[in-house]
Amino acid sequence: MDNGIHNLSAFLKRGVSEGVYPGGVLLVAHRGIPVFFEAVGHRTLTPRPRPVHKDTVFDLASLTKPLATTLALMKLVDSGNIALDQPLQALLPVPVPEDKQEIPLRALLSHCAGFEPWRPFYRNAAPPSVTDKKAWVRKQVLDIPLQYPPLSASLYSDLGFMVLEWVIEARSGTLLPDFLHDHFLGPLSLEDIFFRHIHGPSPFEAARFATTEECPWRNRMMQGMVHDENAYFVGGYSGHAGLFGTAEAVYALVNLLRQHYGRERDDFFAPRTVKTFFSRQKLVSGSTWALGWDTPSESGSSSGRHFSKETVGHLGFTGTSIWMDLVRDVMVIFLTNRIHPTRKNEKIRQFRPLLHDRVMEALALG
Repeated sequence: MDNGIHNLSAFLKRGVSEGVYPGGVLLVAHRGIPVFFEAVGHRTLTPRPRPVHKDTVFDLASLTKPLATTLALMKLVDSGNIALDQPLQALLPVPVPEDKQEIPLRALLSHCAGFEPWRPFYRNAAPPSVTDKKAWVRKQVLDIPLQYPPLSASLYSDLGFMVLEWVIEARSGTLLPDFLHDHFLGPLSLEDIFFRHIHGPSPFEAARFATTEECPWRNRMMQGMVHDENAYFVGGYSGHAGLFGTAEAVYALVNLLRQHYGRERDDFFAPRTVKTFFSRQKLVSGSTWALGWDTPSESGSSSGRHFSKETVGHLGFTGTSIWMDLVRDVMVIFLTNRIHPTRKNEKIRQFRPLLHDRVMEALALG
């Protein structure tokens, strides 16, 4: 194990030297206990390099989907407030276009509802009379024709998770950040994972954040503000992006789910609820999606070669990822700022599965 961990540390540093990412933090837990936790490289390169620390705050990007939006929906399903097979017309407080009325919540969570993957709403500025940009974007999302009939294909979609944030608000009467705080972050005393409104105060000085991209739309280097343009456009967060956090805070949330899945506790949800959300849905042939979480593909998975089929995870555009093997009880949280200074750096695609292979080999599970 010691030799394997040494090799893992060297491989993590290799990612910096080969330009895969400026900096990163890797946290590995086995049976719920962290066995490797290391920070390497730089959280920013400009105006001069500054090192990453274990408590560096990263823009978690699409990890928002499982760690915030899905977590909230898991709670609402567990409490009986909503049901996975309820249609969208019963979940939203506005008339839903006919082509979307019967889409079940389950389909939205597993990316087979028919919505487009992405659209640059931020480039099509809302009319001057519109003060609530989020409401304006939501109307656009509902009005856009579906790209394919629901449950006929699977296509990863930010738009679907924008709708899911709306469902949470409508059924709980609470904004997503408040719901997350009231039900999870507050009770767990987690202050290092949060949403940041662009017009609100930051809980930390900008220097503690890992820098992301030099954004041509905003004409500045992004540090401490959400990178995702659509999330920024609607105020700083949405159901698809906007969550910030440290590796330890991410670990705390994922371990909470692990504990419920393994029936070590049942105070936040019934264990069966977590098991349902972690189960591949098989609504569409060939889809790897569970509910808000992905599972490894047969080949070419970013989780590498050694994770079991009973694994859930998710990726974030900024260079973040979570993979959790539910059988071998291994959790890997890997946070980087690979898009600093530009999103054109895609070396992480080849690097990430190799890193996960090294992790499992270090644990003698490869």
